[in-house]
Amino acid sequence: MITKPFLLLTNECILARKEEHLEDLKIVNADNLLYTSLDEAEFIIEDILPIGLHIFCGAPKVGKSWLMLDICIKVSKGEEIWNLKTNKCDVLYLALEDTYQRLQKRLFKLTDDIDSNFHISIESNKIANGLISQLEQTLQKYPNTKLIVIETLQKVRKQNNDINYSNDYTDISLLKQFADKNKIAVILVHHLRKQDDSDVFNRISGTTGIMGSSDTTFILEKKSRDDSVATLFVTGRDVEYQTFTLRFEECRWNLLERSFQKDIEMKNAPEIIYNVISFVNEKGEWQGTATELLTSLDEKDITPQYLTKLLNEYSKTILFDNKICFKTSRTSTSRLVNLKKDIDGNDDDDGKTIPQESSLKGSPEGTSGTQLL
Repeated sequence: MITKPFLLLTNECILARKEEHLEDLKIVNADNLLYTSLDEAEFIIEDILPIGLHIFCGAPKVGKSWLMLDICIKVSKGEEIWNLKTNKCDVLYLALEDTYQRLQKRLFKLTDDIDSNFHISIESNKIANGLISQLEQTLQKYPNTKLIVIETLQKVRKQNNDINYSNDYTDISLLKQFADKNKIAVILVHHLRKQDDSDVFNRISGTTGIMGSSDTTFILEKKSRDDSVATLFVTGRDVEYQTFTLRFEECRWNLLERSFQKDIEMKNAPEIIYNVISFVNEKGEWQGTATELLTSLDEKDITPQYLTKLLNEYSKTILFDNKICFKTSRTSTSRLVNLKKDIDGNDDDDGKTIPQESSLKGSPEGTSGTQLL
């Protein structure tokens, strides 16, 4: 008779006991979820900062600290920022790279008065060494706290040369669990890598575990260090992808323009798409091959295959918004392009006209946005 080693039997018994105490999965049926009335996500800053864990990234000395302090002031006072409403509440700012003298000088420049519900500390424990307990105690002392800003993430992490996805995800997840449990917003200020990348979100220092475990990601980027204008990129689980063009003046980031996904797509769309829109607006309806369409448009620099691809790519966005229906059909000898104005049977443009000349070339003036007041 073959017997198992004692150690193996012991491990199996321990695993068996753990399995006996496992809780059942908490399951919600989709039909119940579909018809259950649920509260909307609560936002601390309208449209861009909901309850949850958020990463705010930028290069060193780009102006992150000025913006974080300004946000804390405005939320604590219930004042708008960039024409967005804020949910007035207690605010905790862990300015772990600053001194009280420096913070006082910045407060002098940003506000003439401040409420007692804005709390500041310049030191804290690490995530793995009691930070969550410190934050819990703060919430007990100031129960109306709904926003916590931690500057920076690196200041609350253990020094570890082993940079990997698991470590990044674990550290961020602990703070996310704290934020979700207490229904507050936590902003972690972090840095960008120096390497260029076509996707600005790939420049976040560390692994993708940092962005992957956060609810919203903000990137503040300037084209050059001495530039006073920057772009704030925003994306998240409960937030529509959007950008804010900001100018730093009088120690504050002021709004120049706000653009949404559709605005950005329109600005970046090839000019041929707008030429097609103008052509169909004039003709009303057109059918023919892609080669014939290029001839009608007097376009010689792109291929028929590429034109068809572009029409299909933008058929449900820019073409749809301009009430142009795109379809293809095939005869025995060729593939036909079908373009028709007014897909809903209403000749009224309903305000959804194609952009003006400036927008056709992708200039900033062609996008819709909120101008600086």
